[in-house]
Amino acid sequence: MYDINILIIRFVLAKIQMKINLAKSAGFCFGVKRALKIAKEIAKSPEQIYMSGDIVHNEKIVKELSRLGIKRIKHLPKKTRGIFLVRAHGEGKKTIERALALGYKVVDATCPMVKEIHRIAKTEEDKKRQVIVIGDRNHDEVLGIIGQLRQEAIVIDPKEKFLKKIKRIKDTPCSVVVQSTQNAEIVERIKSLLHAYIKDLRFFNTICNPTKTKQEEIKTLPKENDLVIVVGSKKSANTKRLYEIASSINKRTYWIENENQIKPYWLKEIDSVGITAGASTPEETIRNVVSCLKSFAKNNLES
Repeated sequence: MYDINILIIRFVLAKIQMKINLAKSAGFCFGVKRALKIAKEIAKSPEQIYMSGDIVHNEKIVKELSRLGIKRIKHLPKKTRGIFLVRAHGEGKKTIERALALGYKVVDATCPMVKEIHRIAKTEEDKKRQVIVIGDRNHDEVLGIIGQLRQEAIVIDPKEKFLKKIKRIKDTPCSVVVQSTQNAEIVERIKSLLHAYIKDLRFFNTICNPTKTKQEEIKTLPKENDLVIVVGSKKSANTKRLYEIASSINKRTYWIENENQIKPYWLKEIDSVGITAGASTPEETIRNVVSCLKSFAKNNLES
């Protein structure tokens, strides 16, 4: 016969077991999946493959591609054989032209949504309009966008003061594109400022759909959970944005790159944990984070 007190304790433990809620949008977006598929396919080639940086901003993926023989370089070697792989963030026109001039075969893994930003920017420049890019000044994607143009683009970095720039071009016809992973709410505020100062303004909201979906979901996740964990590389712009939004809503938000960075004390008196992950975070990393949290939760119940 069971001890009624033991049954009650077991029932209570079952009721208070920590819940782990994974965001539906967590992890790879279409552009990242496509870029990795292209990279792994051409890695089978006997020719040497080069990239001018990381194919996506995730250290685990970078190491994996390095093991497959894809080399990261700052400058293309002057040789007539080999493959130049254009990363998901895109490249400037001059970089691709140089690769072709040196005899490289160019394989383009640029995200199609980023390619669309390139197309819009070039089309607007052809119409004799000043191109404005809202984005992180030194981010690979932004450098790739402005690298498509003949004339100098104006970059509006949300972290910088930019009103003086706007006032100088108030009488110039301007067209705006946006880095695909920018914070949608901040971009809307910048858009309002631009419309207030610039008489002839065309605005193209080129924040990609996966980014919009992730940002909408991260607005509710921190409200519905005691603690939030954002998984992704510290180099990842879209992961950074998710962390900024989540931490502004729930102060118990942590940004980690992998499960080894989780601290057991974070889970003290926590009933639920919400998890999301940046667009370049591998599924395996997300699974490991979930498994680690389950393990900590189990140990807490048994201790």
